Amino acid sequence: MAGNGQQTYDTVAFNAALATAAPVLQPSLQAQAISADEIALYDRQIRLWGVRAQEKYGASLEFYPVDGILMSSRLRSANILLIGMRALANEIAKNLVLAGIGSLTILDDQLVTEDDLGSQFFISELHVAESHRQRAAAAASQVRGLNPRVALSVDMENILLKPPEFYSMFDMVIATDLDLGPLSIINAACRFTNKPFYAAGSHGTYGFIFADLITHDYVIEREKSNVPTELKAETMTRSIIATNTKEENGKQIEMVTKREVYSPINLANTSPLQADQISSRRRKLQVPPLLTCLRALWEFQALTRQSLPSHSHPDLELFTRLATEKHKELQLPPETLRSEFLRSFLQNVGSEIAPVTAFLGGQLAQDVINVLGQREQPIQNFLLFDSEDSKGPVYALHSVPPPLDLPLV
Repeated sequence: MAGNGQQTYDTVAFNAALATAAPVLQPSLQAQAISADEIALYDRQIRLWGVRAQEKYGASLEFYPVDGILMSSRLRSANILLIGMRALANEIAKNLVLAGIGSLTILDDQLVTEDDLGSQFFISELHVAESHRQRAAAAASQVRGLNPRVALSVDMENILLKPPEFYSMFDMVIATDLDLGPLSIINAACRFTNKPFYAAGSHGTYGFIFADLITHDYVIEREKSNVPTELKAETMTRSIIATNTKEENGKQIEMVTKREVYSPINLANTSPLQADQISSRRRKLQVPPLLTCLRALWEFQALTRQSLPSHSHPDLELFTRLATEKHKELQLPPETLRSEFLRSFLQNVGSEIAPVTAFLGGQLAQDVINVLGQREQPIQNFLLFDSEDSKGPVYALHSVPPPLDLPLV
């Protein structure tokens, strides 16, 4: 322990323990022994979500005194594509770069405008003054300055011009503030190359996060019970596929491996709510009308080829009709789609509010970190955020139950 009461880490002891464990660890992990300056740089992150080698690689080891310090090699070598560079993407980039991912590619073909100054902290008035300055290039130096250890690349080509093979070089793809059409195309390309995909967007006080991890395994730790854990399906999308046990502080800890299966965004967008969510009037009343309005917005964009509804009477009339239809399709009570909410959503659509993008960016980045480390249950699959209610419920939307690949027992 340091004299000021803060815990310090013995790097020599750590690397000695790592060398002793070398025969049972993968070569890539041996090559990534964490250095003293990395421990100092990522101290806070290590304390919060460091991944232990025995959990990550199946080695039954105790790296005392660095239990919990060995950062996931997946995180430190992860290559992530971030599409779009508005306020929400700023928050995501900040969190991932500070967390210490391996490399980040930011892709945005749009030019900097004065509107970008409202809530984006990587853009300045100097960038606006430069004619034909693209957002990705403008933000790059500020992003790079957050953590020079992260390799940063800039791509200023239209994402829709990229072939499916483009996505194969990345470990994860995050698309922000796009219409449903482009999101569906990117999602399909990610599935073609077997890459996890996130989509997110903000509209003033409202926002969403969508996840399609295709198939994802993760580990939950809990104190071992006297009742054996059964390998079985827990929900339509989640199953328990393996269990293991370790001893920690004199207690038997059970490590339960679970598997989640996902649907692409175009199917999730047309999927009904799960039966248990519409089985009672009380639960129907709890479903936020934001889900209805997002579906109506995406349908409006597909029908009109407009990015956002204007305040013209025909646009407002069309959006209201689409929202009413979507609400009915979801089998939700008509009284939960109030005119006040429709008005509020339309007033907020397309705008950016810093506290909202900060919340969404933090939630998405934390989910990415957990997914890379295979810890904790990930978002499955739509998170809806309404800052006025300070709520962010998650709904699993699947048109057809995905196949659960259960082990033979």
